[in-house]
Amino acid sequence: MMRINKLTDYATVVLARLAAAPGRLHAAAELAEATGISLPTVSKILKKLQRARLVSSARGASGGYQLSRAPAQISAAAILDALEGPVAVTECSGKDSRCAIEHACTVGRSWQRINGTIRNTLDHVSLAQLAGLE
Repeated sequence: MMRINKLTDYATVVLARLAAAPGRLHAAAELAEATGISLPTVSKILKKLQRARLVSSARGASGGYQLSRAPAQISAAAILDALEGPVAVTECSGKDSRCAIEHACTVGRSWQRINGTIRNTLDHVSLAQLAGLE
C-alpha cells in the first residue's frame, strides 16, 4: 500500500491552517491548539517546512510562521518533497536508483512512467486545492 506518513499528513493540516489566513503570523502553540496536533510535532513540521522554504518565520513576542508564497503556488509535490523526499514508487523510479537487478529488469521503465504520472499529478495539485480554498 502506498501511503504518506503521518508527519506529512499533519504537515498538510498545518499548511492548510496557514493558508486560511495567508498574511498573518501564527505561533506554533496556536497552530498546535487549532489543529489538535501536539506542539512538539507542530514544531518539528514547521522546521522541515522552513528548511524547504514553504514557510517563513519571524522571531519575537509577535513572531510566528506564515506561508512563504501564495497557497496556489505551493504544490502537493513540494509538500511531499519537504517531508518525505522525492516521490519514488519503486527503487528504480527515484533519481538515485540503487537497484541490484536494474540491468536485467524489464519492468523498470513502466514503473518510471507511472512514477512520472504520479509526480505530474502532485505538481498540479496546490495547497489551495488541498485546503479547499479553490
